[in-house]
Amino acid sequence: MYLASTDAVAKAKAKAEAEAEPKSKSQAKAKRRRVAGPVLALGAVSLVTDISSEMVTAVLPLYFVLQLGLSPLQFGFLDGLYNGVTAFVRLLGGYAADRGGRHKLVAGGGYALSALSRLGLLLAGGATAGIGAALAADRIGKGVRTAPRDALISLSSPPDALGRAFGVHRAMDTTGALLGPLAAFALLWATADAYDAVFVVSFCFGLLGVLMLIAFVPGRRESPASPAPMDAGSTGPRLKALDLLRVPAFRRILCAASLLGAATIGDAFLYLLLQRRLDFAVSWFPLLPLGAAAVYLLLAVPAGRIADRSGRRVPFLAGHVALLGGYVLLLSPADGWALLIGVLLLLGIFYAATDGVLMALATPVLPQGRRASGMAVLQTGQALARLVAAAGFGAAWTLWGIGPALTCAALALTAALAGATALLPRHERQA
Repeated sequence: MYLASTDAVAKAKAKAEAEAEPKSKSQAKAKRRRVAGPVLALGAVSLVTDISSEMVTAVLPLYFVLQLGLSPLQFGFLDGLYNGVTAFVRLLGGYAADRGGRHKLVAGGGYALSALSRLGLLLAGGATAGIGAALAADRIGKGVRTAPRDALISLSSPPDALGRAFGVHRAMDTTGALLGPLAAFALLWATADAYDAVFVVSFCFGLLGVLMLIAFVPGRRESPASPAPMDAGSTGPRLKALDLLRVPAFRRILCAASLLGAATIGDAFLYLLLQRRLDFAVSWFPLLPLGAAAVYLLLAVPAGRIADRSGRRVPFLAGHVALLGGYVLLLSPADGWALLIGVLLLLGIFYAATDGVLMALATPVLPQGRRASGMAVLQTGQALARLVAAAGFGAAWTLWGIGPALTCAALALTAALAGATALLPRHERQA
């Protein structure tokens, strides 16, 4: 009798455990599928801030040339300043964020500086020096905030969901990039080309982004993952930013990203080539980035999920293969809508498969105490390589013409893909 009752109890316990196991597994799986609250909050901040920044970016050429009457030389100088000033301030922002874990404080300072630069454009009037200072302040703010923001995303996400977390953030960020130009042109239409109104509304959106960061993004936060092990010769949390180059896995990722960046000619050149090939009205030119951004928005999250499941190395390389496809398509006899849609689609795939995926690829090899610094080094190396690529392609276009220059770019990207395939670690370390 005792044995029978004991056996019944044991069977009931085993049955309860068997029923509870699928439930616990499903709960764990659902938990992994969730995106952390800080990531969503940072995505909302980036969405609002990108509306602010893209409102200004979309109208700057018109404002400079038509409203202020700047010469092409003056505009070229300001445009170069606008895009190139962030190369080294990223390192400063990453280093400052890692000192004491002040990621939110440093990122917030960058967002605030960018917002205040909109008022600088208002106060500058038509003075080239004042405009240049305002643009430099905006780019410095962007450079300072990028690495701390991405470090916060990585520290708030489990290692097996980094691709998804960065994908969600980039999708929300791109939503702002889509809405910003539309809001700017709608505002100009409604106010009869009152550029001051655009700058004021842009400042308001920028200020809203800063307030959202303060209210909804946690400050210091411990990572759910354990610290990434360091290779021999490292000094743990006290590791300096450039000393991260001693870590073989990080060094290989940096070299691969920089090599591919040196063969990336830049979106503006691709849009100019499209305009020349299709010969459409110049007034439609500002809408070209919206097509690529829409594709990026749709594919950023799926690309991140694929990267988490299959490894981040393959999607990152595949994204550059898509960019190579865009080069080849521009060299082909394709014309009309097929050429336009094909190039914008491939460009959107390129960004969806590489932007956030690269940060997710590098995160596991970076110690928590130097994550912002490491991301800053990686972003700076890639940005400098792309500046070299843009200058080289511009020189080749001037000297040889469009066809030979684009052919050289395609061959360079093919060679860079082969080199990056050999450089990138085949086995990803999990933080």
